[in-house]
Parts: sequence; structure tokens; C-alpha cells
Amino acid sequence: MKELVEVIAKALVDHPEEVKVTETEREDAILVELSVAPADMGKVIGKSGKIAKAIRSVVKAASVESEKKVIVEID
Repeated sequence: MKELVEVIAKALVDHPEEVKVTETEREDAILVELSVAPADMGKVIGKSGKIAKAIRSVVKAASVESEKKVIVEID
């Protein structure tokens, strides 16, 4: 999931070199944290959070076969 979030985020931002994605596995879930440059934060979140919601939807669809829930957090 880390790679998927990274590819999507780098396509959206002006400073792809500042995109950082970390993945942490828990007992019941996988936490994916996305960090971008402050100037690009609006591009990743989108108007009313629509882009962030779309990213989460794509990750959720990609993780259907996984038994763990995937949580995407944007820092």
C-alpha cells in the first residue's frame, strides 16, 4: 500500500521529492502515513477533503484481499 499512496501523491504535488510515506503494521490494521511539503498540502487534501477521500477509497479497494484494515493519515 505504501507504494500506491506514494505514486498517487507524487502525481498530485509540485514537489514530489518531499513526499514521504511510512507504513506501520498493527495487530488489526496497517497505518499508512503521508507527509508532503506544506505548499502541497492543499493539493493532497483537495476541496472539502475530496482528494484525500479519493486516495483512501483507492487504497481501500486495493486492500480488499488483505485481512487487515488500511488507514491512510495525511500529516
